[in-house]
Amino acid sequence: MSRTRLNIFLAREHAKRLDEVAVTKGVSKSGVVAAALTAYLMPDGATNREAIILRRLDKLSRQHERLERDQTILIETLSLFIRYQFSVSTPIPEPHQEAARAQGRARFQIFVEQLGRHLQRGHSLVRDVSEEIAPDSPHPPAMTDGVAHETPGQVQG
Repeated sequence: MSRTRLNIFLAREHAKRLDEVAVTKGVSKSGVVAAALTAYLMPDGATNREAIILRRLDKLSRQHERLERDQTILIETLSLFIRYQFSVSTPIPEPHQEAARAQGRARFQIFVEQLGRHLQRGHSLVRDVSEEIAPDSPHPPAMTDGVAHETPGQVQG
């Protein structure tokens, strides 16, 4: 391919950035400018960039949906546990309260240790619960207003 010599003027910050990119990529400044012009002048260039951005946005949306789903499951689980715990716990008489506090601290320490081991193994209780609820579905039961509702074909346990 024949080439044409051009003399152009760039803003200092653009010239500096061109130098940095050429050094970083290990190519000539002419190579960087040629690649940039090709991408800019190519009719599909913008379309390709948009497609890449759209794919990335779709991926981020799916990640956000999973995080939102996991957070909803976590909140629902904690709420149900607290309600259950309050309903089955009886008040502790004054003489036994210090022993109960000591036992609570010991149990909490065991809990923290178990949680640490669970996380080190890379397990996810949310994933385990999701698979138990709907083993063939990537999503748990529909959640609205923080309450799980059955959807067609789903039975809650």
